[in-house]
Amino acid sequence: MKIDIQPEIRFRTARSGGKGGQHVNKVETMVEGIFDIDQSAILNNDQKAQIKDKLRNRITQSGLFIVKSQTERTQLANKESVVLRMNQLVHQALQPKKSRISTRPTRASKEARLDQKKKAAGIKAGRKKYRFWEA
Repeated sequence: MKIDIQPEIRFRTARSGGKGGQHVNKVETMVEGIFDIDQSAILNNDQKAQIKDKLRNRITQSGLFIVKSQTERTQLANKESVVLRMNQLVHQALQPKKSRISTRPTRASKEARLDQKKKAAGIKAGRKKYRFWEA
């Protein structure tokens, strides 16, 4: 179940920074995609809550999910990049978390751990000062 949020994304443009000389100074190529999760008609309430939880670092106080792109030289390419990235993030956020199947440690891993502990103990014992009167 892949959800496309493109129809509900608003775009804002600005002048992009970085390389490009005079072109950068006069063309608004940076694109910022804004998606209002609360006002979305595409998502149900469970999906909205799930997205808010998983993408909380990318969502503003007012509930706006914002992604920006300024890597490309054209506004159209940056717009496509924003839409693609937003759809990927929303799709990842809606994936159910796989439950971990606990396993027992193997005999080899137990032996390796004990060997490492013995080696570390030997190194620490070698750091002690030798006391000839206790020998």
